[in-house]
Amino acid sequence: MATTAEYGLGEFAFPRGWFMVAEASELDNGPIAVRFFANDFVIYRGESGRVVMLDAYCPHMGTHLCKNTTSYIVRDGTQIQGDSIRCPYHAWRFGADGKCDDIPYAKKIPAAAAVKSYTVVERAGAIFMWHDPEDMEPDFKLPDMSEWDNEAYVRWKFDHLGTLAIHGQEVLDNMADIAHFIPVHGSTAAAYFENEYRGPVVVQRFGAGHRTLVTDGNILETDTWYTGPGILLSRMKGLYPSLMIIANTPVEDGVTKVWHALMVHSGKAVATEEDVPMGRAYQAASCQAFSQDFEIWTHKRPALQILQIPEDGPFNKGRIWYSQFFNPRSKAAAIQARVNGIALTRNQGESPEKEQRPFTSMAA
Repeated sequence: MATTAEYGLGEFAFPRGWFMVAEASELDNGPIAVRFFANDFVIYRGESGRVVMLDAYCPHMGTHLCKNTTSYIVRDGTQIQGDSIRCPYHAWRFGADGKCDDIPYAKKIPAAAAVKSYTVVERAGAIFMWHDPEDMEPDFKLPDMSEWDNEAYVRWKFDHLGTLAIHGQEVLDNMADIAHFIPVHGSTAAAYFENEYRGPVVVQRFGAGHRTLVTDGNILETDTWYTGPGILLSRMKGLYPSLMIIANTPVEDGVTKVWHALMVHSGKAVATEEDVPMGRAYQAASCQAFSQDFEIWTHKRPALQILQIPEDGPFNKGRIWYSQFFNPRSKAAAIQARVNGIALTRNQGESPEKEQRPFTSMAA
């Protein structure tokens, strides 16, 4: 385990961006407690259907707003009222904006009676929050996941893969890592592999054999991209096109929670229950491939510096790109300007790119 400071990423321990914090179905039975960014939160669905995320502790006496099963506030089913939540200790009620809107036994609500509220979006069966050390509005949007609303697709259900005692930097390095495909995934030599850096997005375009995912002798072709530091999406071509998500969210500085899921085209205009087993089989194969990476990360020491050789992918560019989210957004444009563009590592009939430099420090 290593921290943001040890990687030299920037001023903030935790990055700016959109991050998955729950699967939407987890809210079906009431409020849930989660911990991310070294902070405790409560997430719940209001009576309107709105998803709300607040800091977890009541300012009155520090009670956790949802870690309770015995208070009659909870047992009577009166904890959620409208889009507000009541503290199980003294029944102070907090709205979706975090402000206390009712104290049953008080004539006046103190101005300080509030908890922090966070921007959240429910999309594609998941809850995403905007995290920003500077407490500013989002400066980029969630990525497109329109397959979720396409009736031809079998929708995903998330694989909850738990936590890794590694920094997100180690996960992001995979975007530039052409050399691991053959030993880890059984790929043939890459037909093509490139990265494109454009603002808050990094893209990986890949084509090669892949023993875990392709068994018919054809190559696997994927367009994979991170939108910000926490959400990877990959569109895989083929007879049954699919969309994969890998979401990684910091829990503590150097500890990461990870989810995986995949939805796949049924080959029909409208997917039915009969297509679900096929969709789950595709997702299981995708998870098996990701688990090959996951096992590597579980048992490696932090690569604070990479002993990079010319045939490696552009690790240095990837780490510079990643650093923009750990620094004030006023520095983002300058960091992006250092890396924006295409880094071609390998194309058909061409040799690996020779202009890669060893990474030393990410401080902007």
